[in-house]
Amino acid sequence: MSGDEDTTGSDDHAEFSHEARQQRVGLVAEFWDFLKHNKKWWLLPILITMALIALLIVLGSSGAAPFIYPLF
Repeated sequence: MSGDEDTTGSDDHAEFSHEARQQRVGLVAEFWDFLKHNKKWWLLPILITMALIALLIVLGSSGAAPFIYPLF
């Protein structure tokens, strides 16, 4: 039995070492993989809405504010 535990431990170590040597992916790519693999597509409209609100806040405090205010 202890032989089985040793082989899984070395496999885990080898897999961890392989993952550590991989090139790092960006936040957007990692989040896209999360959405794709976990089928959490309902999060996408929420994030898009939050991004648009953040864009309006940034533009509202800049020189583009006079052009944004008539939209509302």
